[in-house]
Formats: sequence, C-alpha cells, structure tokens
Amino acid sequence: MPFAVDALPYAHDALNPTIDTETMQLHHGKHHAAYVTNLNKALEAYGDLQKMSVMELMKNLSQLPEAVRGAVRNNGGGHANHSMFWQIMGPAAGGAPTGAVAEAIARDFGNVDAFKTQFNDAGLKQFGSGWVFVTVGQGGKLAIVAKPNQDTPLMDNVPVLMGNDVWEHAYYISYRNRRADYLAAWWHVVNWAEVNARYAKILAGEAIV
Repeated sequence: MPFAVDALPYAHDALNPTIDTETMQLHHGKHHAAYVTNLNKALEAYGDLQKMSVMELMKNLSQLPEAVRGAVRNNGGGHANHSMFWQIMGPAAGGAPTGAVAEAIARDFGNVDAFKTQFNDAGLKQFGSGWVFVTVGQGGKLAIVAKPNQDTPLMDNVPVLMGNDVWEHAYYISYRNRRADYLAAWWHVVNWAEVNARYAKILAGEAIV
C-alpha cells in the first residue's frame, strides 16, 4: 500500500516515565496504524492520489474528490501528525531548547518559560480531541496554534515545526484526565536536536510533515 507507519526511532519503553510503554505500544501500533490503514483503504480506487505524499494530500485537501475528502482529512491528518510526533521525541531528551530554535523562541516569545506557558495553555484549552502545534511563518517566525481532531496546519500550507497530541489516548493510561500534567511533563522528552533539524529544513524550503 502507498502509505505505511514508520518504525519508532527508539524502543517503546524509551520515554518512560513521561510516556509509559503501554501508551506507546497502543498509540503507535494501534492508533497510528489505524489511520494509515483507513487512508490506504480510502484511496484504493484513486491511483493518482496514491502517488501523492501525505503532505501533498493535506495541502490540496479542498481539491480532492468529495467522496474521499473527509477520510483523507481525518486519516491523512492523523498519519502526518503522528509521523511528526514520534520524530520530535526521544530518550535522554528534554532540557532547554538549543541552537536556532532557542534563538527563535527568544525572539518570538521573549523566553522559554513564556513559550512553554503559551503552548501548554493552548493545548489545555483545545476542546475535546486535537493537537497543539508550533508553526513556522515568514522569516522563520514561530507561532502556536491548536487544531481539533487530526487537523493540521499543513492543510493551510503552513509548515509544522513541532506539536503535541492532546487526544486522551496519548496520555490517559498514566495521567487519566490530567491533561495539564501531561502537557507539563511532555517537555522532558522533546528532542531539541530533531526540532532544530526540522527548523533548518523548513527554512531551506524542504517539505516535511
């Protein structure tokens, strides 16, 4: 099939205790896999769409046949969002931002604490299921935006630097309904080296999910 779930770049237990092993197994192996299965199924009769990347599908969502637009929005968005999510986390990560991303955060938010507060607040206030993202605009300017369900800024042709999943399946085993605790703890597993690599690619004009 045209789309597949990439293997995690670390073991399922590598993000303990911030994200527990069972959550990683279910989230990556079941939830993400289901989005990919359903995306492939939706595109079975559309060979031309199967040749597009998930990023191209999301950017051109309004141009897709109405019969599959909803399925691609939900499942293609889920595939794009999760593919980004696994990459920007890692073991022995966290700490303070580094490099060009640290400089951009200072420029656009004043300081790291203000940045994290705004990000966590946006994630906490996202009603129901959804995501909170950091996007990259003109001149590399960073912005924080929350989206419902599996929507992504890619649908608006806006590059995604990083983002956190605030669907309950992302945190419920360890945090129950305490989304605020999950958002606060999540910074311990953010891989700033990978975030910097993504920022460099975006500034260079490369297309990434």
